[in-house]
Amino acid sequence: MYNHNFVRVAVAIPEVRVADPAYNANQTIAMMREAHERKVLLAVFPELGLSAYSCDDIFHQQTLLDGCLEALAEVIKASLEIPLIVVVGMPLQLHNMLFNCAVVLYRGRILGVAPKTFPPNYREFYELRQFVPADYSPVDSINLLGEEGVPFGNRLLFQLENQPLLRFFSEICEDVWVPIPPSSYAALAGATILVNLSASNITVGKADYRRQLVANQSSRCLAAYIYSAAGTGESTTDLAWDGHGMIYDNGACVAETKRFVIGPQLITGDIDLDRLSQERMRQTSFSQSVHKHRNEVAGFRTISFSAALPDSENIRLERQYERFPFVPSDPARRDERCHEVYEIQVQGLVKRFKSTGVDKLVIGISGGLDSTQALLVCARAMDIMGLSRFHILAYTMPGFATSQRTLDQARELIRTVGCTYNEIDIRPSCELMLKDIRHPFSGGKPVYDVTFENVQAGDRTSHLFRLANQYSGLVVGTSDLSELGLGWCTYGVGDHMAHYHVNASVPKTLIQYLIRWAAKTDQLGPEVSTVLEDVLETEISPELVPGEDSEGQPVQRTEDKVGPYELQDFNLYYILRLGYLPTKVAFMAWNAWHDKSRQSWPDIPEEKRHQYTIGEIKRWLRIFLKRFFKTSQYKRSCMANAPKVGSGGSLSPRGDWRAPSDSEADAWLVQLEKVPDVDHD
Repeated sequence: MYNHNFVRVAVAIPEVRVADPAYNANQTIAMMREAHERKVLLAVFPELGLSAYSCDDIFHQQTLLDGCLEALAEVIKASLEIPLIVVVGMPLQLHNMLFNCAVVLYRGRILGVAPKTFPPNYREFYELRQFVPADYSPVDSINLLGEEGVPFGNRLLFQLENQPLLRFFSEICEDVWVPIPPSSYAALAGATILVNLSASNITVGKADYRRQLVANQSSRCLAAYIYSAAGTGESTTDLAWDGHGMIYDNGACVAETKRFVIGPQLITGDIDLDRLSQERMRQTSFSQSVHKHRNEVAGFRTISFSAALPDSENIRLERQYERFPFVPSDPARRDERCHEVYEIQVQGLVKRFKSTGVDKLVIGISGGLDSTQALLVCARAMDIMGLSRFHILAYTMPGFATSQRTLDQARELIRTVGCTYNEIDIRPSCELMLKDIRHPFSGGKPVYDVTFENVQAGDRTSHLFRLANQYSGLVVGTSDLSELGLGWCTYGVGDHMAHYHVNASVPKTLIQYLIRWAAKTDQLGPEVSTVLEDVLETEISPELVPGEDSEGQPVQRTEDKVGPYELQDFNLYYILRLGYLPTKVAFMAWNAWHDKSRQSWPDIPEEKRHQYTIGEIKRWLRIFLKRFFKTSQYKRSCMANAPKVGSGGSLSPRGDWRAPSDSEADAWLVQLEKVPDVDHD
């Protein structure tokens, strides 16, 4: 895990006793050991955890303050034997002022002390009665427990020398509730992990607001955010505490504590530092913000140190990445996503139809996934415009390899949707072309080469364009994002081209769920839904080479050639969207796919669930890299217009992806060779 720029962090919420620093130190040390055993590198404890937050005026008792120093000394002593970066909270008296502080420790050394910037003093909070804000400090370094020159201030960045992507910043509770949190500037100064030591009593509805705060701060700052709050043991004289800890990574919740637990809690989360770095590099407005706020950024100090990374051990990810990154696993979110994608496709087609002034939509229907989804979009577009679905001229064009199964599905789909039905047998025109070019097939030889295949694909599209001319129509393309990524489309006059594409930004795995959602929700009625279920059970095939099995399924299977779409869509997402190294993509794919029981599946029957060894992942990733980087860009450079659908990216040369058509894939393939060929436990 650590070899691929992941880092495991922890939120530790010990059970405390109010005004009992010795007890609290022991609890802290016990949780430090537990965090280390779980291969954590950075552990964050609650605000004022060595004293407890709810001490009120006892904070002005010297006995408590001295006791906290003694407790800190015990924690520092214990840290000598525990290779863990620790952030603990405590009150600290300096220059006749009391500060609410986060103390950063590693292996017996105090790396720095960060005081709270905004002590609250409203409603139930009276912190200014005991504490002063960070800016009141007259010094930027202190002597503490025998260590001289310890950095002190609210603009400290902690940089791990042997992991350049890990730079963290600590703020305290209220600091994230203000209009411009200190962590916003810290992120602009380079902090990739933002730490918050909080106490945060609980009131009705507050937990949801905390989640919003942390998620939004993590998203805006393109950072990880670690939030630890007080739990069991704090005084309940006037308040209650729920021990709400959270770990967010670029807006996504990685881990969250159970609230109202009696006793200590430790949660861990794996942070993807590469993603944070990649997002900041791509989102150029982030760099613009750095420049705009350069004066504030310049005020930060960096404390560099080295820490032992457990990178010599085989540590698997605890974090579960979606097997289908384009498809939410949660059913409610998935239905919402499908509805939104559908509406984006429809809106794009409606606008294009109206702007061209045509009267018809022309589409070829094969009985497969892509043309089925495109037809659903066409039908909805007509409904929105108040036009009869007979304005959709739907053509099924059987060729040499069209199976009876898909032909029947195409016919039934057109009938139930209510379009204008047409059928053209393309075999005579294809035979003529094959004869004209003196292809062996025209002489009766069963030569099923790429020419034989593309003559059929091109003939279908050629018919559609001429039909569009004849009937004042718009050819609706059906090819999807997965096919464009792999170059699995016939260039020019083939499925590569159309007047307007509706699926070009939708990957194959998502199209399957769009159709399943349309069937489940009867978007076009129960008759159509029945046909959609049949389409979903059909093997993915271009049906250009003759032959079908005993169940009527085509023998030419696309995934035998280009790889499983579920795996290639995983590769596409992390290479297109985030630019990851092939080694990292393979590592993540293995963590997601090697064990069928490791996480939930989005409505896939047991018999259709797959798992892949690292050798299989490497094999198909090699094919992806060759096709994506070396052989297929020229097709994408002149693709038809299509609406961008998802944040996973599009391959339009006018949108997310601009690349040379004659680039090489060698650099990626060299990286890929570092991936093992067999699984190792």
